[in-house]
Amino acid sequence: MNKNGLIWLVTILLSLSCKNNYDFDTLSSTCPTTLEVNMSFDELAEQFGGEVFQVQEDWIVEGYVVSSDQAGNFFNVLHIQDLPVNPTKGIVVELDQRESHLFFPVGSKVGIKLQGLYMDESDGLLELGGAFTSFGSVSVGRIPSAAVPMHVYALCTEGTVTPTVVNLQTLVQQPSGTLIQLQEIEMADAELGNTFAVETEDTERILQDCEETQTTLLNSGYSDFQSEILPEGKGTLTGVLLKDGDGFQIVIRDLEDIQFTEERCPEIITEFTSENIFISELADPDNNAKARFVELYNSVDEPLDLNLWTLRRYTNDNLEVSSEIDLSGYILEGKSTLVISPNAEEFELAYGFPPDLGVSTNSPADSNGDDNLELVDPFGKVIDVFGIMGEDGSGTNHEFEDGRALRKSEVVKGNPIYTFAEWMLYNDTGESGTTKEPKVAPQDFTPGDRN
Repeated sequence: MNKNGLIWLVTILLSLSCKNNYDFDTLSSTCPTTLEVNMSFDELAEQFGGEVFQVQEDWIVEGYVVSSDQAGNFFNVLHIQDLPVNPTKGIVVELDQRESHLFFPVGSKVGIKLQGLYMDESDGLLELGGAFTSFGSVSVGRIPSAAVPMHVYALCTEGTVTPTVVNLQTLVQQPSGTLIQLQEIEMADAELGNTFAVETEDTERILQDCEETQTTLLNSGYSDFQSEILPEGKGTLTGVLLKDGDGFQIVIRDLEDIQFTEERCPEIITEFTSENIFISELADPDNNAKARFVELYNSVDEPLDLNLWTLRRYTNDNLEVSSEIDLSGYILEGKSTLVISPNAEEFELAYGFPPDLGVSTNSPADSNGDDNLELVDPFGKVIDVFGIMGEDGSGTNHEFEDGRALRKSEVVKGNPIYTFAEWMLYNDTGESGTTKEPKVAPQDFTPGDRN
């Protein structure tokens, strides 16, 4: 047996001697070590200069294992955090070692000799390992199995890692690579009935809280539970937190990390209807076509979520929708307006303040005065209209070309049938009872001010 093989055998025997009848939940403190820790995780992070480098100094750190490859959801990696409770930093060690949970079980304290290892950082997580070279570029790869005992040591110190309890709003404050626990969490409705992962593929599944804030559960297509159906209830989920660009991924160790024993969160209803929202002003300024806008108004004190509301345009005499604006994401406060512009920059130059919503040209907010508009609620009901669908507005009582269409102040509800008596119409023709009086921006318009 060569020297490396002997070292590996001794390490295995020492590791097994730390366990009581292979009870990997409780570690014995009988394993001696000569390692002298001389650096914290934070101090190690300060040494990283932004590029992969090989450690030449005799740096030694210690931490607590939070990952496990026992169920196959982690592979050839060891996630370690600096403290067993309320950690401040995590690191990941790449190693070419199967069944690493037998030697470095969850909760065990380990020491890492960094001399000779390579270090990098990705999404705030320090990476340690061997060298992987591709097309002349060096990146962090796996520590060869024979070299693992020379760098990673089980310190056999008794201890328990306590996951940090967080919610989806505070994930951003938690360091990557550490153990967390989410409470009052469930799988998103669209995930129900799916398996944890597609076979042989890393698979993202969506988690959500009772406010429907979402994050990602990442599962391996090679895990033992890959083909299991996702749980339908609500409860706690424990896992290793990883940052992924601007988002997050949570990786569980096994199915014991998911305890969904409660009934699911009550459904949040965000789709509402109201007759008290209507079109209050339309603008086609004679002096500036780029300063067009459409204004909506909520005539009651209660705010209304505009989720799945749409504003549709029927150009000229079309009977089919030419363009529409999805108003989802906006809440129209009580006794307030929502001003929509097809050219937000020009609107602000003209009127001195930005619109509430900037959209594209040729949208319902960009009518040249002879088109027809329709305000539709989330359930497909037409709440309000301007004009007569199928009739070009030119020369009619719903023309506002080069002018203005203003809803009379006594109108407090939408009307699905166009009623000329509810409007004051100004244009360049004066046909069909309208007023021949072109309007100019900004002085002849009142966006955001319901008169």
